[in-house]
Amino acid sequence: MRLARGVRLWQPSGMTADQHRTAPAGAPPGSGGGRPGAGEGGRAAESGTPGAGLGEVIARLRRALRRAARAADPGNTLAVAQFELLGCVLDHPGVRPGRLAGLLNLRPNTVTTLVNALAAQGMIDRTSAPDDRRAILLSVTEAGAAAVTAWQSTNSDVLERALAALPTAQRTALERALPALAALSVEIDRLGDGAPPA
Repeated sequence: MRLARGVRLWQPSGMTADQHRTAPAGAPPGSGGGRPGAGEGGRAAESGTPGAGLGEVIARLRRALRRAARAADPGNTLAVAQFELLGCVLDHPGVRPGRLAGLLNLRPNTVTTLVNALAAQGMIDRTSAPDDRRAILLSVTEAGAAAVTAWQSTNSDVLERALAALPTAQRTALERALPALAALSVEIDRLGDGAPPA
């Protein structure tokens, strides 16, 4: 089962990027991120609702992937929130900071802090809008794009190694679930934009 290197597992369902940075990293499998009684599948799965159980599994998957990717690339100094911002600007070149804050569900001052840090490292360019010299447009530099590509590659490699350790039946089940998961991500994005599900 080969995963596309552009697949992102950066932003958890039901969490903002601010919350994501404070989520416990490296929690052991089955610990539920340190929540008492979380266990395998946690209290959310015990509620019997598919959304609760899926959300718990996705949260644990993200924590495990983030921890393994850091171990695989210890020289990487960027925070996950910085990668999220770079990826969003790559998807929306010329985006204004205010719009970017809305896309990432972050406070404007948080976006300003992240942009300043990335600009200082030569990964984000800031230019004035041609129709309004007071407005700032953001774009990703070659260095920033290379950092995103490297991080995506690291995540894909970690996933491939983990998938190789699973039984064939489980790998097949995950592959068959990819279209449904992709559709689910679209609907979650629609909710994030304030639109009702399709």
